[in-house]
Amino acid sequence: MSTSLPLVELSTGSAPVGSVIWLHGLGADGWDFVPIVHELGLPDALPLRFVFPHAPRRPVTVNNGMVMPAWYDIALDGLERKVDEAGVRASAATVAQLIAREVARGTPHHRIVLAGFSQGGVIVQHAGLREPTRLAGIMALSTYLALPDALATEASTANADTPILMVHGTQDTVIPLAMAERSRQHLLGLHYRVEWQTYPMAHTVAREELQLITAFLRRTLG
Repeated sequence: MSTSLPLVELSTGSAPVGSVIWLHGLGADGWDFVPIVHELGLPDALPLRFVFPHAPRRPVTVNNGMVMPAWYDIALDGLERKVDEAGVRASAATVAQLIAREVARGTPHHRIVLAGFSQGGVIVQHAGLREPTRLAGIMALSTYLALPDALATEASTANADTPILMVHGTQDTVIPLAMAERSRQHLLGLHYRVEWQTYPMAHTVAREELQLITAFLRRTLG
């Protein structure tokens, strides 16, 4: 199984026992979170393969049509974000291909964690909650839930109890905390297992957050 997206891979050991598919945010690329892997301090007994795909380049309406790496377009309808449903669904389908690729390489679904920051977090939540086979977990960092009204009818029962880690900055002006909080409440209303944590940070990843991510990976893949 192959994917058309270029990507970066990094393994923390010679025989990985699990995979983390990690999507970057708007305007970045797959290299963005590669340095974090060494900062996680994962134990030698838990070798993992990290897969960092590069988003395709496309015009982004909110940035005056500038072409940049993006998982979907962003536009505004007044003060509200317009959902690029086609873009979200297309990128989620690509994540499904990446999952299938890991399975074909010998990593079962229940040993795969999806992770994403900002736009990437939107996509991994959308894809993971609809994936027909149980995953190990979903990390949604500084992000929100797209197409929430469709989730109840489209969600996979296989991932109904998959642990979800949501982390957000109280000083985030790109994706306001209230937007993430609404997403969290929607997930809780559908009885998802959501671990929620905020930090006094902007639209970024805090050093303290790395410890939380490490603990999540050890708990779901250890």
